[in-house]
Formats: sequence, C-alpha cells, structure tokens
Amino acid sequence: MAEEPNNTSLDPLWYKDAVIYELHVKTFCDSDGDGIGDFRGLIERLDYLQELGVTAIWLLPFYPSPLRDDGYDIADYFDVNPNFGTLDDFRALLDAAHERNLRVITELVINHTSDQNPWFQKSRRAVAVAGVGGSGRTGPAGVTDPGYSDDLAYKDFYVWSDTPEKYKDARIIFKDFETSNWAWDPVAKAYYWHRFYSHQPDLNFDNPAVHDALQKVCDFWLSMGVDGLRLDAIPYLYEREDTNCENLAETHEYLRKLRAHVDAKFPNRMLLAEANQWPEDAAAYFGKGDESHMSFHFPLMPRMFMALQMEDRFPIIDIMEQTPSVPENCQWAMFLRNHDELTLEMVTDEERDYMYRVYATDPHARINLGIRRRLSPLLANSRRKIELLNTLLFSMPGTPIIYYGDEIGMGDNFYLGDRNGCRTPMQWSPDRNAGFSRANPQQLYLPVTIDPEYHYEAVNVENQQKNLSSLLWWTRRVIAMRKNFKAFSRGSLEFLYPDNAKVLAFLRRWENETIVVVANLSRFAQSVELDLSRFAGCVPMEVFSRNLFRPIRKSRYVITLGPHAYYWFALQAPTDARRALKKRVVPTLKAPAQLEILLHDGQREQLEREILPTYIRNCRWFGSKARTLRQLKVIEQLPISADADAAQLWFIEISYLDAPTETYAIPVRIASDAVARSVSQNAPHAVIARFADSDGAVLLDAIWDETFRSQLFEAIVRRQALKARAGEFVGIIASGFDADQTRTSGDSHVVSGEQSNSSILFDNKFFLKLYRKIEDGFNPDVEINRFLTERTDFPNVPAFVGSIEYRRAKAEPTVVCLLQRAAANEGDVWTRSVDAVGRYYERVLERKADLQNETAPSGVLLNELIGGVYPEKVKLFAQRTGELHLALASRPDDPAFRPEPFNAMAQRSVYQNMRTSLRRTFTLLEKKLPDLSRGFRDEAREVLAAQQEILAREKRLLDRRTNAAKIRIHGDYHLGQLLYTGKDFVILDFEGEPARPLSERKLKRSALRDVAGMMRSFQYAAYSALWQPAMRKEDAPFLERWADLWYRQMSSVFLQSYLNTTSSAIFIPKNSEDLQIMLEAYLLDKAVYEIGYELNHRPTWVVIPIRGIKHILQSG
Repeated sequence: MAEEPNNTSLDPLWYKDAVIYELHVKTFCDSDGDGIGDFRGLIERLDYLQELGVTAIWLLPFYPSPLRDDGYDIADYFDVNPNFGTLDDFRALLDAAHERNLRVITELVINHTSDQNPWFQKSRRAVAVAGVGGSGRTGPAGVTDPGYSDDLAYKDFYVWSDTPEKYKDARIIFKDFETSNWAWDPVAKAYYWHRFYSHQPDLNFDNPAVHDALQKVCDFWLSMGVDGLRLDAIPYLYEREDTNCENLAETHEYLRKLRAHVDAKFPNRMLLAEANQWPEDAAAYFGKGDESHMSFHFPLMPRMFMALQMEDRFPIIDIMEQTPSVPENCQWAMFLRNHDELTLEMVTDEERDYMYRVYATDPHARINLGIRRRLSPLLANSRRKIELLNTLLFSMPGTPIIYYGDEIGMGDNFYLGDRNGCRTPMQWSPDRNAGFSRANPQQLYLPVTIDPEYHYEAVNVENQQKNLSSLLWWTRRVIAMRKNFKAFSRGSLEFLYPDNAKVLAFLRRWENETIVVVANLSRFAQSVELDLSRFAGCVPMEVFSRNLFRPIRKSRYVITLGPHAYYWFALQAPTDARRALKKRVVPTLKAPAQLEILLHDGQREQLEREILPTYIRNCRWFGSKARTLRQLKVIEQLPISADADAAQLWFIEISYLDAPTETYAIPVRIASDAVARSVSQNAPHAVIARFADSDGAVLLDAIWDETFRSQLFEAIVRRQALKARAGEFVGIIASGFDADQTRTSGDSHVVSGEQSNSSILFDNKFFLKLYRKIEDGFNPDVEINRFLTERTDFPNVPAFVGSIEYRRAKAEPTVVCLLQRAAANEGDVWTRSVDAVGRYYERVLERKADLQNETAPSGVLLNELIGGVYPEKVKLFAQRTGELHLALASRPDDPAFRPEPFNAMAQRSVYQNMRTSLRRTFTLLEKKLPDLSRGFRDEAREVLAAQQEILAREKRLLDRRTNAAKIRIHGDYHLGQLLYTGKDFVILDFEGEPARPLSERKLKRSALRDVAGMMRSFQYAAYSALWQPAMRKEDAPFLERWADLWYRQMSSVFLQSYLNTTSSAIFIPKNSEDLQIMLEAYLLDKAVYEIGYELNHRPTWVVIPIRGIKHILQSG
C-alpha cells in the first residue's frame, strides 16, 4: 500500500536509512528549452527518482553565481540562479519532492563566496579606505562616500593581509590552478585568503558578524522546508599560524554552535560535513553527536578502487580499521563518485602513484590531486566491476550516495576542462540532446556525450527502462534489497579473515538481522572458506533470489564465486519449530524399554499426561495447537508385526476444553544403538522420549524408522489383517493389481513439507500418505482416488494402489493410510504460476513508459505481455478439470458418486450457508477494520457497504431452476493441487478442506465450486508474485492494475476451456444466465471465506479477497 505523504518526518534519524541521489539542477532536465536544466524540469523527473528507490536528493549549488566553479562561487545566498527558475519554482520542487517522500538536501557553502558577492565588494571597498588593520567599525577622517558606513560593516567579513607570508603551513588544494592561498586585490590594495580558487575569497570566521549572517542564510532555507544542508569545505573555516589551517578547534566550536541552533529551531533536519580528511579527523566532525549529523568518508572511496585493481581486500579493511566508531545519532556518507574529481588527497604518495597508473593512464584525466572521470569509464565499462563496487557501497556502514547518471553507466568527456566532463546533461533518451532539452544542441550548457562507447543514443534511461537486465534495473533492485535490511543502514561491521585475500567478507548485524557480505575482488573465480561456526544451524538466504543455501555447520563454510561476483546472505535462524526442538529437553521415561510395559497402569500416566502432550504440540501435523488440552488417552495399539521389538501404531484420543474430541495416529517404536543415534542426529524432532537406565534407547515416531515404513508398505500389498486391541487393521489393494507389481528395493524416505499428514516415497515409484487426524468413515481422498482409478478412465491422478483400514464392530471403517503410484513431475502448478506472472511483470515493466497511461489495454496487447506458453497450460489443466468432473459424474450406478438434482432444497441450503458465512465474516471484518492499514481501510469499508448487494447476488440462486446436477467434487481446488509432468497435469489431494468434518467433505456439490476455487487461486498467484521480497516496493503500485488484468485474463482462459470440455455435462447449467449467476455466487462465497481466513491468519493478505469481491461485483 502507498505510504502516507512525508511519513518519514517522524524519524529524527531518517538520514541513516536514506539513499541519496546527487545532481545539479542544470544537468538534469530543461523544461523551457534554453539549454540549461531547471527546477521545473527536475519536478517533471521526480517520479523517475522515486521509482529508482532513492529517498533524498542532494542538489548542488543553485544560487546566483558567475559560475566560475560550477556554482560553488556564490554571489547571493538568498536567491536562486534565474537560469534555474525562481524561488517559487524551488518551493514547488520542495512540495513535489515531499509528496513523494523524497527529502531535499542543499548546499551551504560557508567557507568562501564568489568575489562578485556584495559582501566581498563591500569588504574590499572598506579595506581600500580603512586599510587592513583596525576593528573595521569606524573609518578614517575625511571619508565622504555615502555608502562607506555600510561597507565598513563588511570590512572584516574576509581574511585580509598586507603580506602573503602568513599561514605558510597551509597546503594549496587546487595546485593545478593556484600557486598561493593569497591573492592580491587591486581595489583593496591588500591580499585576501582563499583555500580554493582565487575568485573564491574565504570568509573570516573570527568575526561574529559572519556567524550571524550565515545563521540567517541557514534559517532562510530551512524555514522554506529544506531537509538537510551540506556544509562545503568545513575543515578550512579558521586560520592560525604554525598550523596547517585545517580541523582547528575553533572550527568544531563553531559547528557545535550551528548544530545547537538548527536542533533548537528546526528539529529533524540534518547537517552533512564535507571534510576531506583522514578517518580520525573526519570523525571529529561528529563531535559527541553535537556537531554534524553526517560526514563524508573520503578515504574509503579510493581504496575500494584500489582493492579492486590490486585484487586484495587489504586497502578496504585497513582504512575501515582506522575509522573510529561514531556517536549513535551520526552516520558516515559513502560514495563512489561525485561532481568533483576522484580525490586522492587521503592516500599515500605511493598509493596515489599507483591509482594514477591504473586508473588515469591518459594525463588529461588527472586534475589537482585526483582523477576527473565518472564511475563507468573508471572501470573500463565493466558491468561486473560496476556491480561489485556498487554492492560494496551499499554494504558498507553509512548512507550511500549515487551520482546522477551512474545508475545507467554514463560516460564522461575530460576534454571539456576542469571537472566539467563529469557534469554533462543527463541522458534520458536517444532523441536530440539525449532527451535533456529541446534547445538547439549548440545552446546546451555543455555538450552531451557522444563517445562511441557511451553515446547517448545507446546509454540512456529510455533504453534501459525497457531492458530488465540493464544497469538501471539492477540499481533499482539493489536499492530495494538494501531497504529491506536495517543492518545495512544501522548495523555493526565485522570483517572476516579467510585465507583467500582476494575475497572480502564481512558481517553487518542489527538486532535480529545478520547479513553476510562476500565479494570476489578478483577477475578470476575464487573459492573461500568462512568461519561462521557461531551461526551453526542458520540457513543463508541469498537476498536477491531468496534461494536458500545449505545450512551452516560448525565446520568452515565453503563458497565459490565467479569473477567479480558477490553475495548478500541473510542468515535465517532455525525456524520456531527447530528452535523449540533445540531448546526442548527430551523427557525421560523411568520404565523398561518395552512398548507393552509403557501402557501398563504404572507407566501410562506419565506417558499420557506429560510425554505425549508435549511431543504432539511440537508436531507440524497437529492442527489444534491453539486449543486447550483436557485429556489425552491411547485408545488403540497395533503391533505392525509379530516381532518382539516391532513398532506399533497408536490411536490417541485428545479431548479439549474448548473443542470436540479428536483422534490422531502415531506410529511408535523403541530404538537403540545405531538407529537411535541416527534418528537423534538426522530427525531430532522424531524423538518422543529417552529411557532412563538404558543404553541410549529412545521412543521415537516410527515414521522415521525404515523398517516400520517397509512393514507398512508390505501390510498393504500383502493384504495383511493385523489384530489390534479393539479392532483390526486390514490391508486393501486395488482390484486387478498384482502384488508382484509392487516390488521395491526397500529404499524409502519421509517427504518433507507435509502439514497435516506424513508422506513416504518408496523407490520414487510409490507414494504412501499416513493420515494423522483420523475419523470414522471413508476418507474422500481414498474414496475418490480409488473410484477414479478403478471405475473410470481418468488418468490424471496418481493411480490408487492400496490402503489400510481400521475396522471394528458397529462402526464404519477408518482409513489410516493411502498408497498410490508416485507421479513423476517437475513441480506444482502454483510455483509455476507465480514464476509465470513474475515474468509477465517483467515484460510490463520493460514497457512501463508505453503502458503508463494505458487504461484499457487491448486483448492483443495483454496476450503479448502474458505470453503464449502459460495460457496454453491453463487451457490444458482447465480441460483436465472438466474431464475430472465428467469422470466423477460418470457412474450413476454407484450411490456414493451418483449425480443428484440441484433442486430447490439444495439451492436453499447453499444460499443459507453463503448467507451465514457472509454475516459472520463481515462482522469479523468490521471488528478488525482499525487493524488494517490506513490506505486500505476505505476499500474494506466499500466492500462492507456492499454486504446487501453481495447477499442479493447470492440470493439469485433461489430464483433459478437450473436443472444442473450436484456431483462429488475435489472440494479444495487450487493451483497447489496440480503437478506438472512436463507434458500434462496430475491432480492431487481429494481430502477436501481438512478443518471440515469428514461427512461434510463427502457432500455432493456444484462443480462450479471447484471452478470458483481455481479462479480465485489465479488472483492469489498474481498478488503473491507482486509481494515477493525480490519485487521492488516502488513497482508494486503500478503493477497492481496489471496483476488484476492478469488474473482476470487467466480466469477467463480457464473458464472458457473448462466450459468447452463440459458443455453438455449434466452438472453445468444449460442456460448461460443461470451459469453466470451460479458461478458469481460461488466466487463471492469463496472470496468471503478467504476474508475470514486471512483476517485470522495473514491480515496483510486480506486485500486480495477484498479486491476480488470488488472485481466480481463490477464485472457482474
């Protein structure tokens, strides 16, 4: 759901979780065709930035300026450059950005101004008259200029001197352009101090009036709504003899004063210090959390490039180990490239020489103490290297900053002079001027890039938007993944030290999150062994694919990486069940290790009161965990063979304080020696208890014992009759089935993932399902499976082989287990459907620009986006569904499967059940309305208001005489109930909804109930794919409409194919209007049921059935 506007303003530490995008207004988008970007053009492109996933925009200086240093030479602090627009345009930009939850950070250049600034003009005139010395408060006698008194107030706004010999220990920063930090002013006839260009005189921070003036500048922009200020060149504010004039104590004192003012007057704003210093000096600008909120980490940036070129992690680890910890309310700002040169000030002379040799072989690329190149050309346009360094950027402790255009791999042009080669127009499209401007190309502030490798016709947003494999889409995904984990933005950093120095590995940890970052710095494949033993039992999940890797053990964890490959692993702690098992102390039985003795009077009490209740509550198949147990009793026991140590099948009756009694089946066996050790190690959850005074003997769930599994199989195929205490167990085999056909090697294993039952696979030939919750009467799963196998020609179910029934006097037989042919398959249809809709979303996103305003896409367009393969599969399993229903209705001679008329009484029964379900569910929905997200409540209220309309639609069932029959149906039909064999489909699990009584699950119903269940399943698949963690949240709002189009289209394809198959069937209404009314009623009823289920189990998913009801009502 969409977030409330500006909702992040509540978090004073918003800058810690930010992703910042740096841009110059003039470079981004020109709205008026004058060749220069402007505020209105930037507003037009804010949706692009929001979709990229960034959360803040850092705007380079946009003040009035002679632009001799790209705007860092400010002529007026209280206005905007007219080339970019007006103050009202800037206010409109702030509003538009905040509406999109984008923060705006601007520049506060306080170290220096332009020499065209009125402050400097007044100061130079005052010095010309009054000289360098004196207080500057009164002028000499004889001054008659009427403006002089005003000028005098600014005399000491700048640092003046009669000699250039002061502060000789201060280094020259722009040594390619300047020979001294002093410049002679012919007007003042004195020298002024400048740490950068000579046209940028430094302000005099020893003058309190300068503090007051800059405070007014700060207030002006923050009161307008600016969220943060970047403090440019902050280390150089003060000058003192015999120092290097950097990082002086007075600078920190001033910064504390400014921070206190901002915090008092403008809470939740941010100050970002630009301190190009070694880590310990840069960290000092945080103070004790009372100076800047953020500070750039300049030394790390060149070392990431260095480590990549050297294929050695040392430079990164070394500089991070030199980096002090920062206060809790502070954060580093991390970057790879920006508007300046890749600065090499904070490296050694040897390291600088190395960087020049490997990254700036052309001398034109060198400037000052750095390299004037963009990210992509620096890395020779290597996609792998670009991804790797960006991954490290987003992994390091700090807030990442992206320089405009780097997300698409823009090139540069260092022949433009100064650092302008990295400041060329943003490349939006292959159109004229790269879509940046409608102006004559010669009118552009700088030419667009036409280097063949980075030409704007190839490298642009429009092209990359259409290609989900592009760098733009990769950047969007990595930003989205980073946002999913606070460990990246707020967590601790801990390096790992594997033997292979070409692999950088470290941990990022925050509260319950642990991320393992592994990066191969080498151009060749590498293997690495990581010591993750402290996380033994955890499962690494690769965050982009959501794929689980093998669990971590006490031994070293081996990972192989391709050239310049990387991984982000989120460590998943053992599941609650596994954690409970680890914590669970296996109880001890004080009894001989013999099954018969366990149920004697002396031992039974401990078993039934303590041992079994504790065990059952931890079993996945036990569905009543929320209920209060009153009593548990073992009411039946069956020795599976005549052997003294044979396993037994126990029936356990459980009574509750708040629910009817239930019966569960548990096979048990006492094991010792190797078997006990094997189960304890490989399936610890299967151990029910240990025996005291025995040599490691355990009582275990015998489903995990291979001997028991084989005996259960043999009992069926040999039609064995086994005597129990109160009845007998009888093996049943399919008619005409020869026991010789069931020969196996004896290999078997328990199938994982079962919820309500336990399943066993024998030689990949036979599939045995042991029903855990048992009831008197034929289980419909066995009944329908056997009917379809023995009495119809329907081949698309696993063939019935046999079963075991429990029989006793004066009671219906109870089915204990089912044996079927195993169906070779490639997975279930639910998974394939989610994959298919995911690929559909990719195709939609590739054409987003074309589809943005598409309100009613044509069928041709929709079919093109969906693709032809999946709909053909839908048609086929719809046909198989129709054939299933035809088969279930094909034997009128069998009372259990004989079709019955859907008469007035049946119609009334169906409607009454629908009415009851609707009333109960909507009462629950109204009660839970306050718990729903604010953005979704209106939709929920809309559906609540439609209660009478829904009831009226369902009541139309009573007005029709459809003449359609009721038949036996699947009962719980959805995409997860089909397997794909590679060519066809197999339909599974005819149990019906396990929560319903057995007798209810065997009722004959309209076949349209199954059809409605499958059609609703398509919507669940569409939204499940939309909500995959790998899907970017920024794309979800746009894709929601296309999700609805997909599921309605697939539902239509399914329905049409189903009806083509069953057109003459007795269970389909002959009248199309009757058919529509019945189907709509069942669709509404199913969606209503889903609302109740989701409210109780997955409240955030209730949007699916709510929207489903809206669509059903609208289409009706």
